Amino acid sequence: VQLQASGGGLVQAGGCLRLSCAASGLTFSSVSMGWFRQAPGKEREFVAAISRIVSITYYADSVKGRFAIARDNAKNAVYLQMNSLKAEDTAVYYCAVKDNRGSYYRDESYDNWGQGTLVTVSS
Repeated sequence: VQLQASGGGLVQAGGCLRLSCAASGLTFSSVSMGWFRQAPGKEREFVAAISRIVSITYYADSVKGRFAIARDNAKNAVYLQMNSLKAEDTAVYYCAVKDNRGSYYRDESYDNWGQGTLVTVSS
């Protein structure tokens, strides 16, 4: 399984970015996907997830209403639209493949991880 995250960059507070994660080596439509982030000096934290089949979405409270996760099974891709960005959203963002057990909100429930893409929000 390979995951390639892209779309990070430098943006001013209040701006927006769209992250993409391209997946290969798996039957993408049969897996749930998640986005996590890790800020400097902090632990990795859950951002958003989307389930397989019916695409139910899950969000951290800190991003609810500002971020949106979506998937395109035809392209084997998952996206994270990030709006109204804040300085505290600065982090390396990772996409990951969820296993079929466990909580969507815990990183222990995810088996495969991409390399991450850096998002920097200037205030």
